[in-house]
Amino acid sequence: MTDSRFAASRHFVKSHWPFGMKASLFLLVVLLSFLGGFWIRGGDWTDQSTYALILLFTAVGLWLTEAIPPFAVALLIIGVCVLALSSPVLNANPIAYTQFTQTLSSSVIWLILGGFFLAQSMQKAGYDAYIFSFTIKLFGTKPSYVLLGMMLTTWVASSILSNTASTAMMLASVLPFLRQLEKNAPIAKAIFLGIPTAAALGGLTTIIGSPPNAVAVGFAQQAGYSISFPEWVMYGILPSIALLFITWFILLKIYPPKIDHLVILLPNRSESSTMGSGLKKFVLFTLLGTLALWFTAPLHSIPITATAFVPIVLLTVSGVIDSNDFNGMPWDTLILIAGGLALGVAMTESGLVVIIADSLKAFKQSELIIITVVCYLTVLLSNVMSNTSAATVLLPIALELLPEQALLVATSVGLSASFALLLPVSTPPNAIAFSYGFLEQKDFRPLGFWIGLIGPPIVIGWLLLLTQWT
Repeated sequence: MTDSRFAASRHFVKSHWPFGMKASLFLLVVLLSFLGGFWIRGGDWTDQSTYALILLFTAVGLWLTEAIPPFAVALLIIGVCVLALSSPVLNANPIAYTQFTQTLSSSVIWLILGGFFLAQSMQKAGYDAYIFSFTIKLFGTKPSYVLLGMMLTTWVASSILSNTASTAMMLASVLPFLRQLEKNAPIAKAIFLGIPTAAALGGLTTIIGSPPNAVAVGFAQQAGYSISFPEWVMYGILPSIALLFITWFILLKIYPPKIDHLVILLPNRSESSTMGSGLKKFVLFTLLGTLALWFTAPLHSIPITATAFVPIVLLTVSGVIDSNDFNGMPWDTLILIAGGLALGVAMTESGLVVIIADSLKAFKQSELIIITVVCYLTVLLSNVMSNTSAATVLLPIALELLPEQALLVATSVGLSASFALLLPVSTPPNAIAFSYGFLEQKDFRPLGFWIGLIGPPIVIGWLLLLTQWT
């Protein structure tokens, strides 16, 4: 009887409500955002600030519920900004629509795109097989050293390539010999947790290593601070290395190896790529040349964005990157960054960040407490939504609260966004590792908890130390 009633009620809902679950969530988020925006709105608020608040609620709600893909939320943000905030009909003082659309051509976008070209060319050239073979020969087959070697290799790769590409490359390399072990073998779980974590930590070291880094640089530029490629490396490398070895220590404590040595079959490097030796050398030359220009930017004064065009042009003209490679690049990440920047512009230009900051100033203690709280909020939000989105939402508010510490705020929040490792869905690298079936959801929690807990203080402490030195 109960099942029949349930089936009948479900049929009634389907017949009278033509929308699916995703569409229903979308409509519910939008409705609640409008109700919340007009309920919170104060008497001295402008129409623009109200629209921006509704848009903020909508974006966060859609990112949390995943009613539509993250990149679609970003496009929605830009569209609503142009239609609502730039309309002379809806606003007494409309904001120029170019302030929202030009985020699609932001210097940050081109910088990340240059990194995509380098990552794609490295994979096509088969350098992943070379890297894996070199790692095993260097570190040997003792389980603890194999784990460290895999993590260090992933760490280096993810500073140049994307976190997702680095994780996919390394897991594909280690999978053949891990399949020879028991499914619940401690070393297998340690490696499957260590590689995505190392990818996230390696992303701290460069601007192109992780999208939140680029978002932080964009907001810092809006606040009047220009961060060069070597400067960001200085900000991120020491916390990254420290946390990498802390991760290695934690994993060995949680999953102590039960065997002394692993049997590892090295991949055939000659079959790892069909690309000729000349093009392989050209890819390596392009990579090293681009990195050299990035690291020596203070000497030659060529902007890092301009340098990003070196791999884009050379790898395309040479035929290393073809149309299929170009079409297969993660364009949704670029759209997400652009939408995030547009949301930041909307919150700032509408005066919403000033309103939010003024309401929080009553609770303001020391600057250090505010920065620490914002960093932990970034970690918390990044565990349930895109870390790029979380940084985008919190950075404008934090910068308005502490405008005199804009550089410290931008860098600490940008770096803290990479410490969200608590869930399989927290980051794409975690999701990739989870998909292989070696891990359960609960396996991510211990390591994710400790990295999320100790990561922000390490970053803030190091940045404060650098500030005193400089």
